Amino acid sequence: MGEHQSATDERFLVCGLGGLGQHCVVALKQFGVKVVGIELVQPNSWRIPGVDSLLDELIIGDCRDNSVFKRASIELCRAVIIVTSDELINAETAIAVRQLNKKARLVVRSTKENLNQLLEEHLTNFVAYDPIHLSAASFALAALGGNSLGYFNLDGNWLGVFQCKVRHGDNFHRRQLFELNSSSRMLLCYLPNNDDSFNYFYDWDSETVIQDDSTLIYVEPIDSNLSKQQKKLVNNSPNKKRRWQPIDVNKKLVEYWHSGSQVRRVVIVSAFVTLILAVVGTVLFDFLVQKPTTVNPFYITISLLLGGYADFVYGVQTKSLITQFLALALGVAGTAFVGVLYALATEKLLSTKFLFSKRRTEVPEEDHIVIIGIKRVGSKVAKILQEFYQPVVGIVLEDDLDTNQIPNITLFEGALNESLDKVNLSTAKSIIATSEDEMLNVEIALKTRKLNSKSNLVIRTFGQRLSENLAQILPNAQIISAYAVASEAFAGAAFGENILDLFRLHNQTVLVTEYQFSEVDTLNGLMLSEIAYGYGIVPILYQKLPNIGELMPKEYRKIEPGIRLVVLATIDGLKRMEAGRIGIYPKHWQIIIESAMTEEAKFEGANQIHKISNYPLDKARELINHLPQILPVPLYKLQAQHLIRVLQKHQVMARLKKIGGDVKSPKPSD
Repeated sequence: MGEHQSATDERFLVCGLGGLGQHCVVALKQFGVKVVGIELVQPNSWRIPGVDSLLDELIIGDCRDNSVFKRASIELCRAVIIVTSDELINAETAIAVRQLNKKARLVVRSTKENLNQLLEEHLTNFVAYDPIHLSAASFALAALGGNSLGYFNLDGNWLGVFQCKVRHGDNFHRRQLFELNSSSRMLLCYLPNNDDSFNYFYDWDSETVIQDDSTLIYVEPIDSNLSKQQKKLVNNSPNKKRRWQPIDVNKKLVEYWHSGSQVRRVVIVSAFVTLILAVVGTVLFDFLVQKPTTVNPFYITISLLLGGYADFVYGVQTKSLITQFLALALGVAGTAFVGVLYALATEKLLSTKFLFSKRRTEVPEEDHIVIIGIKRVGSKVAKILQEFYQPVVGIVLEDDLDTNQIPNITLFEGALNESLDKVNLSTAKSIIATSEDEMLNVEIALKTRKLNSKSNLVIRTFGQRLSENLAQILPNAQIISAYAVASEAFAGAAFGENILDLFRLHNQTVLVTEYQFSEVDTLNGLMLSEIAYGYGIVPILYQKLPNIGELMPKEYRKIEPGIRLVVLATIDGLKRMEAGRIGIYPKHWQIIIESAMTEEAKFEGANQIHKISNYPLDKARELINHLPQILPVPLYKLQAQHLIRVLQKHQVMARLKKIGGDVKSPKPSD
């Protein structure tokens, strides 16, 4: 960051100008850099209108050819994004580029995880992404609906981005915005009006009182959010308090008998008759068998019922015809009734064995999610939804799908119209069209909207024109281009950043980005408050190795060599971070320190001034001993408001002042 040449002088090479490649060009041009594209043949038309005018140079040729690289001035390229549809070509191109440019950042489209790890070890400064993996979460979260906007994993901790509509009496109602931030929650966006949308982070005043019908967007650990929901369910459970009532045993037995299947009745009768025969046989043998004998009458009876007539003949010496007849009768009866139990038990075991490989289960009656077009995107979306314990039903439209890759999901194959009749579409919570055929997705969307106008409709598209037109005729549907979502991760990675994940926040893509700060980094010495408010990004994890990372870190933490920082950032935020200190927003606020109640207040106040504003401690002590004074350090507004609140807790009175004039009701942001 800040170490490279001017962004306008840098060259970025995009190999493969299909759907993903064109979106990468658009994303890169937001950084103001020169973009060169390589395509095998001259495109007759572009999926994104006017994308050819964004290219500084278009080269027609094979991206594996050294002569093509020379025409592209490969030695001057800071990064090469390789996104053709052939993964073999992508790997070959990456190897070829590394021979000609030892330092260029390589960002490759690939689904081969093992190969990617090997290439990363041998080529260095290499990263590979699967666009399907990057975009699948967007489809899944759109289908979930409700208040979930995104989720990501940091060092084994799942974090979620949630949206909350504030109502009268809610926990957040009438509280001030700064009260929402804690060690387990970070406010991302406050929208006071229904028609407001997210533009950038920290677009609020921390002293604002939360009103009815406003919208809050925040990030917090998913476990915490789920536990709150579970507690709510438990508290609202109608079965929480039950009074003891007498049980009618006869009634329960009759209901059990009639509610069961024919097989259950046969099992009950056979088991009951076998028990009666065991009791009667034991009593009769005890009376008939001559004494003394070493054989127990109960053992004789059980042995005969289990087919041991030969054991009786050789084990019990008797000439009594009655005893022999009784033994024969028990042997025959045991063969009949116990044999039935054996047969039913064997059938049950076999059916249980096949049940493990049985895929189709009953279709939920309502509130389920239907995925139409289960293939790469659909199967990945299904797996994500299963992690959230959502009932999912899939419709297979492709013949080459390996259904063993999609466990525990109800699948239907065959004609689309017939399958739609079987999945209870009219009561589904969400419908996702994720087939590989864009026009088929449009057909599915229009057809399913007629059958269920209230469900969350999520449509996969590829072209920008179609996405815009669909948004006009299906205003309530969520239209997602997998390439548009993934391209911003590819573009961000081209600048050397490690993009861990991404999610959509209203009309923008938010990238979960990891930074590792080095000795020569220009941002060393800045506090997290300056990083956050200065670049418009949200620090989520701060780690000083080998210590454990701190989630929702304190604002006064400082950037030092070796620090690992994970942030939430838009493309604009990444662009400012890339520019180093040149791209930082200016500070327009100061605080006037008016009085300190006690000597202890002065001591603690000076400590807090030093910690939060980075003002030298000795100067802070001198300043607080000669009040009133203006703190001669410009601050960001939210940073200054935080310092004022902390000082007031230590009995030091202060107020906010805008540089160039005193302001009573300051407006948010810088």
